[in-house]
Amino acid sequence: MEEIVFHHTLPIQLRFNDVDKFGHVNNTVYFSFYDLGKTEYFASICPGVDWEKTGIVVVHIEADFVQQIFSSDHIAVQTAVSEIGTKSFHLLQRVIDTKTQEVKCICKSVMVTFDLENHVSIPLTEDWIEAICNYEGRDMRKKK
Repeated sequence: MEEIVFHHTLPIQLRFNDVDKFGHVNNTVYFSFYDLGKTEYFASICPGVDWEKTGIVVVHIEADFVQQIFSSDHIAVQTAVSEIGTKSFHLLQRVIDTKTQEVKCICKSVMVTFDLENHVSIPLTEDWIEAICNYEGRDMRKKK
C-alpha cells in the first residue's frame, strides 16, 4: 500500500469541555476534530460546491486510539483522500501532536456524495475528482 502524504493540516484548539475527569481528551471528542478537518478540507479543495444541495455523508468510520491527548497538548488534524470510487471515497485522517509529530489517533472513513434534496447518493463529479487528485498529487480512482 502506498504511503499517504498529508497535505492538509488543521490546528485544533482544545476546549475545557473536551477533557474528561481523567485529564485527557475523551475519545468521543476525536470525531468532532475529524469533522472539522473534513469540513475545512472540502471547503478548500472544492470551493464552488452548493452545500445546501450536495452533501458528503459518512457510511463507515473506524478509529484507532494510539496515544492519549492531554489538555496541555498542541494538536492538529490531518486529512487526505486515499481512494476514489464512483459515488464514494476513502478518507484517512489522523490527529497529531504538532510539537512532537506523534500520532495520537488514526481514523478511516468511507464517505458518499449525497443529494440533500432527493435523499439519494450521487456520483462524484469529474470536477471534484480532478480537484481532489490535483490537490493530493496523484490519481486515486479505483482501478476496475
